[in-house]
Formats: sequence, structure tokens, C-alpha cells
Amino acid sequence: MAGNRGEEFRTTLICIDEYLDGVPSGRFYNQKEQEGKAFRGMMEFLSQMENTLETMDFPKAFTVVRSFSETTKDFSIPPADAQKTGKQATFALKVLFRQNASWQGQITWLEGKKEQSFRSVLELLLLMNSALVA
Repeated sequence: MAGNRGEEFRTTLICIDEYLDGVPSGRFYNQKEQEGKAFRGMMEFLSQMENTLETMDFPKAFTVVRSFSETTKDFSIPPADAQKTGKQATFALKVLFRQNASWQGQITWLEGKKEQSFRSVLELLLLMNSALVA
């Protein structure tokens, strides 16, 4: 059934509310996280986002996720009309693939009206940082 899901399942809205000493904090929203998921720092964002992708099982991981603990599955659909923005920046993230123990997709910096593809999480982080320090 995962193949029938539309673009709304691929898009995550990342709202950066603060960028202090190179550490972003904010929240992200997608079809799984109706009320938003708060984070402080990129490691926390990446960890929570990976857990969300695993819970949704979309896109399917190419490799098995390595961790020290099990994840639980839970799925819910948020309201589609919620408009959210970050105080510092807002990004629309589309994770198209999860291959080679990383993510590949597109990120759009909404305020800057710029879109860029990325081939790894490192490239994603560098793109987000370039917008935040601009």
C-alpha cells in the first residue's frame, strides 16, 4: 500500500525557531507528526526524523537500521490545512529514498524560494546551514 501514498507522505515541514551558536531548534510536521515534533540540535532532529520514517515505513529503508533499541509502530494522519512556519527559517523536506544508510531527496527553503536536491544527510545539513547563516 505504500506505493499508493501521495506526495503528502513524502513532505516534512521543518520550522527552525532559533539558530544559536550553530545549534538549530524548532519542530517538524508531516503525515505522522500531527502536532509537530520539537527538537534541539541536528542530531535530535535526525534521530526523531529517522524514527518517524521507520514508523511510517515510507520510504522503505534500503538497509536495516542499526540501533540499540527497538522502535514501536504508530501511524496517524494530520490535518492537511495546517500552515506552519519557523521564526528563523522554514524548509520543506522530501525524503525520496533511504539508501546507503542515508537519505536522498529534495529540500526547499521556503523564505528563500530555493530548492535543491541532496544525496546524503550530510549534504542536507550543509544546505540547511547555508540558509540559516545567510
